[in-house]
Amino acid sequence: MHISTLTTTLSLATLLLAAPAPPSQPLFKRAPGSLIAMAPNSKTCFGAQFASECKTAAQAAPFINASFKTYGITSAGEAAALISLMAFESGDFKYNTNHFPGRPGQGTRNMQMPPFNLEYAKSIPALKDGLAKAGTDVKKVLELLTSKGEYDFGSAAWFMKNKCKKEVREALKKGTTEAWKMYITECIGTTVTEERQAGWEKAAKVMGVPGH
Repeated sequence: MHISTLTTTLSLATLLLAAPAPPSQPLFKRAPGSLIAMAPNSKTCFGAQFASECKTAAQAAPFINASFKTYGITSAGEAAALISLMAFESGDFKYNTNHFPGRPGQGTRNMQMPPFNLEYAKSIPALKDGLAKAGTDVKKVLELLTSKGEYDFGSAAWFMKNKCKKEVREALKKGTTEAWKMYITECIGTTVTEERQAGWEKAAKVMGVPGH
């Protein structure tokens, strides 16, 4: 059974970690699903090149779940788009800083650009004092955002809420690949590639997006 909306009490962490859903708890899809199925290399951080930045699926799931609640992500299509974006940009959560080619200040799990990182950081009251000390240093701003998982994994959902046009989000709720392409090109501002699309299709299937 597919359920298209998400209540404020929904715990996506349960779905992402493949735990059985309590009978009273609505999920996008009651069949087993997991974050590891969407981001296969997130099972472990063993051998990770940037070990201090790596998070496993078990570590990432609660933060992703919290970000959906905080920023009002209410459909399987939106959730799948966000998870596939983060998995692609961070190598299945292996890093949160731009190492390739190494652009200063670019990072968090969706590899957000410095101007957006500053805007995002300003939206978090707890970072007010840290931002005052960081000033215009983009590296220090990024360090504030990557210092806690809730900020690090929250940026993608924040960006969707604040930077994506309403029509893009409404289209994503329908879960079509064309809607996802709109999200990538019109909201994220990058190009659709086979690798990105494969990640989307994988996430959409696991999340129970209709038609996948």
